[in-house]
Amino acid sequence: MRPAWRLAVAGAWLFTAFPATAQPMQEARGAPTGAFDFYVLALSWSPGFCEVGARGSERKQCEDGNGLGFVIHGLWPQSDRGYPTFCEPQGRFVPRAVIDQIDGLYPDSNLARYQWRKHGTCSGVSPSEYFALVRKARDRVQIPDGLKGPQAETHVMPIEIERAFANANPGLRPEMMSVSCGRRVFQEIRICLDKDLRGFRQCPEVNEDGCRAGQIAVPAPR
Repeated sequence: MRPAWRLAVAGAWLFTAFPATAQPMQEARGAPTGAFDFYVLALSWSPGFCEVGARGSERKQCEDGNGLGFVIHGLWPQSDRGYPTFCEPQGRFVPRAVIDQIDGLYPDSNLARYQWRKHGTCSGVSPSEYFALVRKARDRVQIPDGLKGPQAETHVMPIEIERAFANANPGLRPEMMSVSCGRRVFQEIRICLDKDLRGFRQCPEVNEDGCRAGQIAVPAPR
């Protein structure tokens, strides 16, 4: 039996056009801090992430029995064309007090530190302010009921996941996000937000960079 959230959007993908090819987004390493247009909130689907590409340093997130579903991967400053990384040469280290304050926000404190170095330094704010923005962005997005803890693996089209998020979040539309996959397994949803995080926004380059594998597996939390 197909999950209820999938039934609600089944068939919608038939009417969504995708470009045949998409140019890879360009990374602007060392770009000026604060020079970006919007944010991308990346929420990893832990079961899929762990099945496809987890490395040794990420085993805590992937331990059997933790029951993790969506977790924060990062909040990324993004430009209409390309994205900045590693922007600030100084202040790349996150104070221990800040790490203590964000305990539980990320699945692993090492991921939080890396996300600050790679993406947070491009935000133009301090580490504590950046992680406050991460929390605000996460609170802005509602997880569809059917994806809060599915009991069994399902197989869906990427647009069905996008439609489920759109239905759960007024103002959010499929062209404002993208699904990431690997080996036909769902790994991540990436949602575009205004720079002030008050609303969602269109992001053609992010949207076009999404999964094109056809039907994909959504593994259940374990």
